[in-house]
Amino acid sequence: MTSYKSAGVDKEAGYQQVQKIKPMIKKTLNKNVLSSIGGFAALYEMPSNYKQPVLVSGTDGVGTKILLAQAANKYDEIGIDCVAMCVNDILCQGAQPLFFLDYIACGKNNVENTSKIVKGIVKGCEQANMALVGGETAEMPGLYEENEFDLAGFALGIVEKEAIIQSQNVSEDSILLALPSSGVHSNGYSLIRHIYPMDDLIKDEALMNELLKPTKIYYEAINKLKNGLSIQALAHITGGGIYENLARILPEGMGAKIDKSLIKELDIFKRIQKDGRIGTKEMFSTFNMGIGMIVIIDKGDLDKALSILGNEAYCIGRVVNKEGIDIEGI
Repeated sequence: MTSYKSAGVDKEAGYQQVQKIKPMIKKTLNKNVLSSIGGFAALYEMPSNYKQPVLVSGTDGVGTKILLAQAANKYDEIGIDCVAMCVNDILCQGAQPLFFLDYIACGKNNVENTSKIVKGIVKGCEQANMALVGGETAEMPGLYEENEFDLAGFALGIVEKEAIIQSQNVSEDSILLALPSSGVHSNGYSLIRHIYPMDDLIKDEALMNELLKPTKIYYEAINKLKNGLSIQALAHITGGGIYENLARILPEGMGAKIDKSLIKELDIFKRIQKDGRIGTKEMFSTFNMGIGMIVIIDKGDLDKALSILGNEAYCIGRVVNKEGIDIEGI
């Protein structure tokens, strides 16, 4: 007899997955979540302590870093990357994260692997203090090979209207504060795979582990700063590197001057540059180079910011009254 399972879609595997991940997801839920796991839609009660609440949303994926996770058979942290890519974006507007949803597409639902992915998503949600309220695992034979998958996420946060961070107070001589990255994060992996054949990466366990380090979530660091001083602007350093992402948050007519010698480049980027014979400007236009977030603050708040964050932050430059990003030393 012909069945859905014979066509490549295993409904029983889907049921088993839900049962396996339920206890993990429950750890992220709070009093504002009004729905149970497995319903048609998630219900979330808006916090009541906002006078003019504004919702802030973001969606993103992990890109081709997924191919490395597949090759290494390491699925337990790629979910952190998915949460980080979404939540770090909404933090840039001053948002307090509320909840997260995930989407996993695959050729065949391997319950063990998808549960590990969700475990990472849960860990990311815990780091960002947000609830995992729902998700979808789509088994699509014919569109994906049996061992292939893709991963995307959706984050929603809230901010008081008057507290939205929109670069409105950025001025000449405002300070650029760098928050260190944990590694490559989730951008530039197509270039990395162009440099290193997958077979070589599989053999070099140390390099593979370094490349699979999860993206850092900046919720705690940003919250500490917000509680102690006024943040003028925030840039999540993703695809396009410092050049592209810092330019996105600067007011028209303004630019930045950065001292390259102050940037604490991670060794992984030095290796990628050497092995790939990549120019320095191309590196800074592609990778985060050791900086996951740039915070712009008033120059009078520098000492206070460094006191709040300690070795979690350092100064790399300032805002100038001239368009363009100038990284001195490149």
